[in-house]
Amino acid sequence: MVEDGRRHPLGDYIAQAAWGSQRTWLVRGSNVSGVDLVQSLWLPEGRVSLAATRLRRESVEQGTSKHVLRGFVEDDYESTVSYNQRARLVEEFHLFLTRMKPGDIVCALSGGLLYVGEITGAVEHVESEDGRSNLRRPVEWESSGHSYDELPEELQQKLSVQQDVVDLTSVQAMVDGLGLSDEQLAEEARDAHGDPSEETPALAARRELVLPEPGEGLAEDLLVHDAAWLREVRDLLWDERQLIFYGPPGTGKTYLAQKLAEFLGGGPEQVKLVQFHPSYAYEDFFEGFRPQEDPETRQVAFRLTAGPLRELADLASSEGNRHVPHFLIIDEINRANLAKVFGELYFLLEYRNRSVRLTYSGDDFALPPNLFVIGTMNTADRSIALVDAAMRRRFAFVELSPRAEPTKGMLRRWLAAKSRDPEPADLLDALNRRIADADFQVGPSYLMKPGVYRDGGLERTWRTKILPLLEEYHYGEDMKVEQRYGLATLRDAIAPPSA
Repeated sequence: MVEDGRRHPLGDYIAQAAWGSQRTWLVRGSNVSGVDLVQSLWLPEGRVSLAATRLRRESVEQGTSKHVLRGFVEDDYESTVSYNQRARLVEEFHLFLTRMKPGDIVCALSGGLLYVGEITGAVEHVESEDGRSNLRRPVEWESSGHSYDELPEELQQKLSVQQDVVDLTSVQAMVDGLGLSDEQLAEEARDAHGDPSEETPALAARRELVLPEPGEGLAEDLLVHDAAWLREVRDLLWDERQLIFYGPPGTGKTYLAQKLAEFLGGGPEQVKLVQFHPSYAYEDFFEGFRPQEDPETRQVAFRLTAGPLRELADLASSEGNRHVPHFLIIDEINRANLAKVFGELYFLLEYRNRSVRLTYSGDDFALPPNLFVIGTMNTADRSIALVDAAMRRRFAFVELSPRAEPTKGMLRRWLAAKSRDPEPADLLDALNRRIADADFQVGPSYLMKPGVYRDGGLERTWRTKILPLLEEYHYGEDMKVEQRYGLATLRDAIAPPSA
């Protein structure tokens, strides 16, 4: 229903008696053989069309099956287009002829604007002079368009799908709310339902995602010196949606990533962790053909299988979860070949409002707006200087280093909370002052374990955990590691001068 050049979604809802019976479509027409049909034909004449240059007239009938259409297209287009193009035409014609119907909403893009209208009649075949618009449906268009740049991100993702006819029904509520304020939608909800607390789909779709703000309680639990640091990390995630904690071993990168993600997401159910390694690939991370056994025949066959990112993205975008933050933690992110692992998804990390065609399934895919990625990077394993510019551009980087808070004083705060002697913190500080390269300084988590504080535990941990790290650091050098970094040497260094 269109009044005063503006659709009223709740009026359409009443007219059709069931919300689910209406569908929403995108039809591309801004560049049909070099002509913008949206401006020259669709808007002024009230219609939407497909070229269907060679499609025979007798095939044009509401409800024509895809099987029948395939036969017509094979015959009519066999000598002019490739097999893949014919398959695409069959899909487009089937949507336009069979799936679309009067009362559906149709969208078109032109000149940076999204135009919205309602299909008002049956499909027809008209021999156009230029062959650009033979298959037509009448449409009552709104009087003005909506700026593409101001559209919701999920709607932009669907509009970026590279097909001439796209089903937008999954974002129909966002289209229904265009041009209407929250107050107008609430007023129409009251008119339709008589209940001011009733939330329409358009209002629900407009509800913003919320990341809770970390407070002093979380900072105390995580032994972070100041909640302002946690709030800054939260703001970086909100702005960038991808973040990497980097630093030397033992600085609590993975632990902090997990606890922060659980707090921001509302629980461990919204958090998935994977660990990268040199042989990790796209097929492991996103989707690929994997061997699976049939439970009945016991035969093994290769089947398309979703990886952890695809599983979490599907969960985050499912109904009821779209306003719940979900987190993917990638441990040791720099140990894999990132271009090989991410594939075309690398593009989506930077352009979250776009979609891509997937390599294996052929689906059009976009990263859900409520999906956040936190990576951890061990700088002793591979220098951060080796990270390519593409990755730097896609992630915010947050250092966790013994030379700076919150890591610097973490062990001392932990010892104070446990009412333990501060000597291990003094020893660790003295050790790190002797290590010139910050990427190889030793983090506090080595000394934040119960075993360290049993009889002989500190000496055992120093001998079997910390000194081997420093042996690796000084490999090939004429350095007596025990003499420089051993417990006896460091205890002498921190001992108060004798009177």
